[in-house]
Amino acid sequence: MHELGVVIDVVHTVEEFARKNGVTRIDTLVLQIGELSSMIPKYIEDCFPAAVDGTVMADTKLRIEVLPGNGLCGKCAKAFNILANEGACPACGGRDWEILSGKEFMIKEILAC
Repeated sequence: MHELGVVIDVVHTVEEFARKNGVTRIDTLVLQIGELSSMIPKYIEDCFPAAVDGTVMADTKLRIEVLPGNGLCGKCAKAFNILANEGACPACGGRDWEILSGKEFMIKEILAC
């Protein structure tokens, strides 16, 4: 489970942001995770309490937004959700596509009190 290491890195990044900006309490952390990324949202949620224990973020709520894994068909140029369509373009059945979105993992918002 590499998610724990990633969450610990996120916590360090947010703590550094808080220090630089004089923030003493963070209410909510919002992460965006693409459905094609190597991060599993449930594992991120499970790791979060251990990663923030004893930090300025100990009482911080975590919110995760899952971003769709969209592709662009190389044959007909239709955009579609890769997972929902099992890798085949719903318009032409083509399997030659380029990923448009869904591999992201980023901090979207840090909501301070």
